[in-house]
Amino acid sequence: MIPQVSKEIIDLGDGRSISIETGKLAKQADGSVVVRMGDAMLLATAVSARTSNPGVDFLPLTVDYREKFAAAGRFPGGFFKREARPSDSEVLTMRLVDRVLRPLFPDDYHAETQVMIQLMSHDEKVMPDALAGLAASAALAVSDIPFYNLISEVRVARVNGKLVINPSREELANSDIDMMIGASKDSVAMVEGEMKEISEAEMVEAIKFAHEAIKIQIEAQERLRAAVGSPAYRTYEGEKEDEAIYAKVKAAAYDKCYAIAQEASGKSERGEKFAAVKEEVKALFTEEELAENGDLVGKYFYKTNKEAVRNVILEKGLRLDGRKTTEIRPIWCETDYLPSVHGSSIFTRGETQALATVTLGTSREANQIDSPSEQGEEKFYLHYNFPPFSTGEAKPLRGTSRREVGHGNLAQRALKNMIPADCPYTIRVVSEVLESNGSSSMATVCAGTMALMDAGVQMVKPVSGIAMGLITDGQNFAVLSDILGDEDHLGDMDFKVTGTADGITACQMDIKIEGLRYDIMEQALAQARDGRLHILGKLTETIATPRADVKAHAPKIITRTIPGNFIGALIGPGGKVIQELQKATGTTIVINEVDEQGVIEILGTDPDGIQAVLAKIASITFKPEIGEAYEVKVIKMLDFGAVVEYTAAPGNEVLLHVSELAWERTENVADVVKMGDVFQVKYLGIDPKTRKEKVSKKALVPRPPREEKK
Repeated sequence: MIPQVSKEIIDLGDGRSISIETGKLAKQADGSVVVRMGDAMLLATAVSARTSNPGVDFLPLTVDYREKFAAAGRFPGGFFKREARPSDSEVLTMRLVDRVLRPLFPDDYHAETQVMIQLMSHDEKVMPDALAGLAASAALAVSDIPFYNLISEVRVARVNGKLVINPSREELANSDIDMMIGASKDSVAMVEGEMKEISEAEMVEAIKFAHEAIKIQIEAQERLRAAVGSPAYRTYEGEKEDEAIYAKVKAAAYDKCYAIAQEASGKSERGEKFAAVKEEVKALFTEEELAENGDLVGKYFYKTNKEAVRNVILEKGLRLDGRKTTEIRPIWCETDYLPSVHGSSIFTRGETQALATVTLGTSREANQIDSPSEQGEEKFYLHYNFPPFSTGEAKPLRGTSRREVGHGNLAQRALKNMIPADCPYTIRVVSEVLESNGSSSMATVCAGTMALMDAGVQMVKPVSGIAMGLITDGQNFAVLSDILGDEDHLGDMDFKVTGTADGITACQMDIKIEGLRYDIMEQALAQARDGRLHILGKLTETIATPRADVKAHAPKIITRTIPGNFIGALIGPGGKVIQELQKATGTTIVINEVDEQGVIEILGTDPDGIQAVLAKIASITFKPEIGEAYEVKVIKMLDFGAVVEYTAAPGNEVLLHVSELAWERTENVADVVKMGDVFQVKYLGIDPKTRKEKVSKKALVPRPPREEKK
């Protein structure tokens, strides 16, 4: 039986198009679509359980994105030729989709839900991550899963001053904006990206441009849903409610929570006070009532507490720690804290602290990227670690989390364009979050900036970052600078912005409400700029400019370029020459062949060792010019001449034949030169008879006149 396929086309307006079809593949899933752009094809499926697990009070949503190596006609790397754990780029794509979908499911929908997206065919001109959000939403659109507010995501770039939707990788390389925007028809829900010091107005313009393209993609999903008969949304059992219990909890807790919220207390003290109020509320119910409805009591207390805290901010302009809405928490910084690392810094803002380290290396330490959609390497990369003790908790350690990957990527993008293009080092920055109450990713950016400058990396400009929040009741709103963890959880927006004094370098925004107005976004950006510049001032008070050079114990790197035909001589048979040279000089030598040239990186802490390597390179690549004079030293005596070594290129030897020692006939070589003698010779080129190099001592002295015959 031939399947009935429904298909919609999205015209991008520049000769490119995206198609969405359903009905051919994976029909046992609740929803299944294939999204195609060029030769790139993604299969997206959505499945949701018919019932919720008892006691689950959240949405157990899993978004999974995988790129199949077969999609690019390649084999997986490594020993086992099978796709394994997701790469960082796949994890980042999962996060981009999850952050838009999750807030738009009904608040009371708690059924296990999986959205799986697979790259099945790759096109070098298409970046598949920009299609993942569209594919996920389209799979939900053709299902009966209660996802009422369709979304899409696009990448927006600015190439030669023109904004472009879903650019190719080549276009992106020439762009000064790389942003992923996720939105519904009504409002923007997610923004993430990097920029090359653009203004706040330019950023808003790019978001609006992307939103218009997203609206067109959502209309195509609506047509596709209609084409398959507009499936009726499934019914589900929502959360149980009890207005009487809610009224009792609110009456007992609201005023007390309101009072605590305006006391300007610390995180730990505030938490204890709220916990005490919760216990007082629970004491109003019998054990039987708590056994039956204890979950409702806890839920309604959280709801009441949230309402009280938000109202204190909206009505009094006071925050949980007593700050005004635009006020930044106290900051202290320190550099050169760790004596053995190449660069280090501590950045502490309120109850958030990050310790950053910098390690310098050669191209051999570059981070290798090998995925179906991208191959290459990163010479600057940043890793972010968030141990449980940073929030005073004891939790199992289960490897690097998606959150750690995402926060590290944001900080890396914030800093990377401020690393000079001619920096010879591979640079690894590691941020250890030691305390967290408010954005640790922005603390990572600040600590990373100072650690880089402490390491002697000649940053173009220092970068700082700030996290903004929002509280709104639909009419009134308050934009919060430098949000606390509680303000993030209770608020309506988490907006992180990084930049230099001259413009934005990266951003990440998650909006938890529908219909965020652009004027609020513009105010948040303007307020973020003021806060960012304040923090930048604190950083530059600690370290104003990069150190002139790397530290004494840090490796220095020198690069040299040699003709490609000398690479073999420097490596030696079986690597003997380069291995012995590294051992003798205490250096690391890396050779890369680029455009038939040998690019040599010499890394070491001992200047004498580096100079010895440079001397060896000069020796190996030494090419004397015909007619020029060179200083040589006798290193071996022979019956028919002397072996001499160029003093400017130790190891380069040539035979000085007995016939070239002097104009007079020489019977004994030792009559003219001895071991260790240093003198000048003239280079004569290749002897046509012997096909060997020829030098002459006598050519540099006048020829004596011939005696006349009597």
